[in-house]
Amino acid sequence: MEIVLLGSGNVATHLAKALKAKGENVVQVYSPNLVNGKLLADSIAAEAIDDLNVIKTDAGLYIISVKDDAIESIAEGLKAVSGLVVHTSGTTDIKVLSAQVKKAGVFYPLQTFSKAKEVDFDRIPLCIEATDADQLEVLHKLAAKLSQQVYELDGEKRKVLHLAAVFACNFPNHLYALANQVLQQNGLSFEIIRPLIAETADKVMTNLPENVQTGPAVRADETTMNKHLSMLKDMPELHEIYQTLSNSIKLMSK
Repeated sequence: MEIVLLGSGNVATHLAKALKAKGENVVQVYSPNLVNGKLLADSIAAEAIDDLNVIKTDAGLYIISVKDDAIESIAEGLKAVSGLVVHTSGTTDIKVLSAQVKKAGVFYPLQTFSKAKEVDFDRIPLCIEATDADQLEVLHKLAAKLSQQVYELDGEKRKVLHLAAVFACNFPNHLYALANQVLQQNGLSFEIIRPLIAETADKVMTNLPENVQTGPAVRADETTMNKHLSMLKDMPELHEIYQTLSNSIKLMSK
């Protein structure tokens, strides 16, 4: 099956490499930024294009891996294609594609991607959806080649999953950045708390997070929390975040 990849960002880059590693035939990479598109295309021996008018129309699969607000405009440029068109978004409804193309689906990898860090696609949950059973089977076979974890999820469940992922990934990472800010302002290195972060993440691999919560809030240690809040008196944003999260922990622990 010939595959056309539309996008050259983080998700597209890792997906292209995973497809290539499994022997899949990615024949074109579309990107409005031809320089970025060519870098990715060259790495997988594909053709780079920056014009949807020259896209192959007879490929078996078209993977749109761009920002959510660009998916619809890309799909509008694929009305002439005969193959299955999917996007990799966690929150965009499949109807955005099915309104434009004959065969539509979703191929959503649940992971945080950065170009500079390699990932093991075999361990990444792949969430799939399609407008009919035949196309779903196509996606299931492809997903099973890339990952041991394949889930058939409709749009509503996928949105819930994406929301949970923001809480589980994006927000903690921002909190790491805030922790680093506090450390740096006091002449300390982020390196000191890396083992703590690793152990915290490791615990929830085998336990529910609410069962392994530690810290002053779960102990209702008001003295310590008040000391921390006093230390943050000149940092109102962090003061508010500390108080909000501590209150949430206390409520959950009751």
